[in-house]
Amino acid sequence: MTKLDILVFAAHPDDAEISCGGTILKHIKMGKKVGIVDLTRGELGTRGSAEIRDQEASVSTGILGLTIRENLGLKDGFFNLDEPSKLKIIEMIRKYQPDIVLCNSIHDRHPDHGRASKLVSESCFLAGLPKIKSIESDVEQSAWRPKFVYHYIQDRYIKPDFIIDISEFMTKKMESIKAFKSQFFDPNSDEPMTPIASAAFFDFLEGRARDIGRTIGVEFAEGFTVERTLGVDNLYDLK
Repeated sequence: MTKLDILVFAAHPDDAEISCGGTILKHIKMGKKVGIVDLTRGELGTRGSAEIRDQEASVSTGILGLTIRENLGLKDGFFNLDEPSKLKIIEMIRKYQPDIVLCNSIHDRHPDHGRASKLVSESCFLAGLPKIKSIESDVEQSAWRPKFVYHYIQDRYIKPDFIIDISEFMTKKMESIKAFKSQFFDPNSDEPMTPIASAAFFDFLEGRARDIGRTIGVEFAEGFTVERTLGVDNLYDLK
């Protein structure tokens, strides 16, 4: 069993890179062990295929320097807030015992994002109940509940509850996103155009990071929302 400091859940491969790739890179540089669990293979994506997304996720994993990356194989577009789905997530939480979980935006343009947000959040609570039994590699798992669950911000803007400076990591974050090259701008592609496949989408991502960063006086940043009020030891811990 590899214990992680941070476990990131994403409805689709590339969700994590787009929304919190800089935060992942920053904490890995700090010496933290970080992993991603993708809920689906993104098989309903207009461009590319599930097999291509698998390959692209592998490339991005290397760029980010993740400790682990797994895919639960839930049904893209149609996974539910049901017991089988929750048990799969509970197994991941108990397997990797993260202190912090990052997950999808609480609501967004893509319905999978808000649904994944709720699914992961509920599973984090349930993972701490000893009477819920889960199995990994034929071994019964012990209960484990992450200390914190934070939600990254995706396509639709949500005012963040806290912000992380990623200025040092913006270039590498974009590199990890561009690993999913079937999904994004390619002047030689003859696949259908989508909202994220235009050249302007990269400008949007940079603009969003600049806009969030500007609010705390840095060049680039990522924002997160919380489920419960956060506390600090004293006023001088605030930036």
